[in-house]
Amino acid sequence: MTDVVVVGAGPTGLALAGELRLAGVGVVVLDRLPFASGESRGIGLTLRTTELLDQRGLLTRFGGLETSTFGHFGGIPLDLSVLDSPFAAPRTVPQSATEAVLESRAIELGADFRREHEVSSFSADDEHIHIEILNHDPITARYLVGCDGGRSIVRKIGGFDFPGTAATTELLLADIKGVDIAPRLPGQDSVDGLVISAPLPDGTHRIIVGERGVLPKKRTEPPSFAEVADVWKRLTGIDISHGEPVWVSAFGDAARLTTEYRRGRVLLAGDAAHVHLPAGGQGMNTGIQDAVNLGWKLAAVVRGTMQDDFLDSYHDERHKVGERLLTNTRAQSLFILGGEEVAPLREIMQELLQFPEVERHLAERVSGLDIRYDVGGGSHPLLGARFPSRSLDCNGRTVTTGELLRSGRGLLLDLADNAVIRERATRWTDRIDVLTATATEPIDPDTRTSAVLIRPDGHVAWVAPGSHHDLPTALQRWFGPPR
Repeated sequence: MTDVVVVGAGPTGLALAGELRLAGVGVVVLDRLPFASGESRGIGLTLRTTELLDQRGLLTRFGGLETSTFGHFGGIPLDLSVLDSPFAAPRTVPQSATEAVLESRAIELGADFRREHEVSSFSADDEHIHIEILNHDPITARYLVGCDGGRSIVRKIGGFDFPGTAATTELLLADIKGVDIAPRLPGQDSVDGLVISAPLPDGTHRIIVGERGVLPKKRTEPPSFAEVADVWKRLTGIDISHGEPVWVSAFGDAARLTTEYRRGRVLLAGDAAHVHLPAGGQGMNTGIQDAVNLGWKLAAVVRGTMQDDFLDSYHDERHKVGERLLTNTRAQSLFILGGEEVAPLREIMQELLQFPEVERHLAERVSGLDIRYDVGGGSHPLLGARFPSRSLDCNGRTVTTGELLRSGRGLLLDLADNAVIRERATRWTDRIDVLTATATEPIDPDTRTSAVLIRPDGHVAWVAPGSHHDLPTALQRWFGPPR
């Protein structure tokens, strides 16, 4: 018997396991593979994911990160330095490195990992879910979370609807050594198909190639490298067949979103809930953000400080994010997969990006900084948004807001040394930290901000002045009844 079973040891499942263990919840992670595949479909971290990793003290575990202020929307360059973040986006971070960091953290916190465990069925009663596993003893848990990718067995067994559009184009991916390939953005080269290349660490190059109008094949095995090299040569005229493939894969441009992120005691996160063209690596990053949104909520329900229906807020918040994710990746696919017919649209988009507000809007969109949840209680620009990373003076010690969220608890930030505000929060201090500090730089355009309640995922739940309801109301909504 355990509190939560997480199916899938990819970035989403690993991040969720760490969040649950940080909150003291028992978690078993199941994965059907005998060991981590080492494959790296995602090769970068968005700014929002970077901020979340910093909030949990994980960013330094990646070592020296190469960062960039360059981004793109469907191959059209974006300047990410216009964004309100002290970070730059890490580039060429292999997914395998992200998984290694997240797995080591989850293990350190006490997560129970069981590889070569494949779920075959499950059923739920009023209090538990019973999970059958091929060739292993069954497991009983209070909740089951499917983080098992686009072909999620949890989603299928659970009967979740997964509407959307089927793939119309097959794309081939390969990481190659022993060749020197110039970087290419989508839309820069061949009118007959897609050609992308990017340098990775250790002299490796990532290439993605696809011929326009070629429908996805029904494959049971990955494509051969010879097939990839043939398509590359047809589209670019360059022979890369002498290269040494690290791994090869195929994918398409299907776009699907589950209608429910939660059905009773079963929840979905990451690619199990949403699949799309991997434009800008948003899939992996959104999955990690799903996990951070879900982790503290699921832990609160398991610990009994919140009722079961609190988990509905996970669907309400993240399903909207999924909808916006599919909208922006579908829009990018027009530029990435389109031919000469999209050239006028690309030209117009490039003109629009000369306006700073347009570039900032798209940069926030692809970086995950535009997410704002409906937390109710007012229209203050901070409400529901992620709290921006700022330097604070706490009794002569300079700290960042990211450092103050390391515990995974909520945070009431008193910026005006207001004893009344702190007193109102005393009956919740078993679930939140209360800190008096002075901002050494403006928090937001309204410099009169005197107090902020921040959720464990870094999003603002209440602000003074600005919220229409009082602090105890917000505390009870997000952290449960007072002691």
